[in-house]
Amino acid sequence: MSRIFSALLLTGLLLASCERSASFSDIRNLSSRGENIVCFGDSLTEGVGAGSGEDYPSLLSRQIAQPVINAGRRGDTSADGLARLDREVLERNPRLVIVLFGGNDFLRTIPAGETKKNLAEIVKRIHERGAMVVVAGLRLGLFTDEYGPIYREIAEKNGALYIPEVLEGILNDPKLKSDAIHPNAAGYRLMAERIVEQVKPLLEEANRMT
Repeated sequence: MSRIFSALLLTGLLLASCERSASFSDIRNLSSRGENIVCFGDSLTEGVGAGSGEDYPSLLSRQIAQPVINAGRRGDTSADGLARLDREVLERNPRLVIVLFGGNDFLRTIPAGETKKNLAEIVKRIHERGAMVVVAGLRLGLFTDEYGPIYREIAEKNGALYIPEVLEGILNDPKLKSDAIHPNAAGYRLMAERIVEQVKPLLEEANRMT
């Protein structure tokens, strides 16, 4: 009986391993030779609304036990991000880049098509540099969501990992936000948990590939 149980357990583990590997089979640059993990975005990446070390890149760094570069800058649109991509990301020998833009595009009523074009170019150029890309999504708008579907589409089309709605439920809960558009420390912790849940297995799979 114990031999049967052991065999079933081993089969289950092998199937789970194959399933996990298959889930990353469409991610470009999984065997990246880059060195650094870079979080690239606007104030949500910088950590506006929380204290030092409470931003999501710092929390991510502690969870995965390796350094993470915070390349967030408050007020940036996707066009601003594209303009500083070389200096802030590509010149830092990235292995994995987490891209989170769009909130300021929405606030400034920049057409969704323009945001999509900028984000797609950012992803494309990071891939060309040889790094993996994670696209973090946002739901923008109270009644319609013209921007939200862009993130999934770009990720799926370009071989990036997609993380949906990293702010889900945060900005509707006074206990999780510092103002109308930024999380507080507790909100960033929740945001980081959602990102770690997806990024950690990706890195583990990438480590097996290299």
